[in-house]
Amino acid sequence: MQDSSPTGQAARPLFRKLDCYSLPVADLEVALAFYGALGHTLLWRQGDQAAGLRLPDSDAELVLRTDQRPLETCLLVEAVPQAIERIVAAGGRLAFGPIEIAVGRYALLRDPWGNPLPVLDFSKGLLRTDEQGNVVGNMDTG
Repeated sequence: MQDSSPTGQAARPLFRKLDCYSLPVADLEVALAFYGALGHTLLWRQGDQAAGLRLPDSDAELVLRTDQRPLETCLLVEAVPQAIERIVAAGGRLAFGPIEIAVGRYALLRDPWGNPLPVLDFSKGLLRTDEQGNVVGNMDTG
């Protein structure tokens, strides 16, 4: 495979993994009942705004959201600001962000063909939950 980086050196891959498949829903309780009937168990919940469900063969999550975000598949990166720099330098463009989210930072970028590249990092740490799955903070990142 040819290296196309400007320096002629192989670049470290930017995207670490698919983090989540995020779906907009009108009613979180109804959505939880539906996906629960399909066998997906609750990992975490933020009131009536969002919930993460287990995908049993992956550490990625099915995320249900009642806010206005569109359907998207989020890509995990080490750090959103550096991801923005690399994507823009390679010919992509920033569409939105970066913003602070519960686990770290998020930004929506687009590749040269207009495809969405939603990226996030875990700079604040993974979510910590109580026994019922309610989010109560973040896990220590150190």
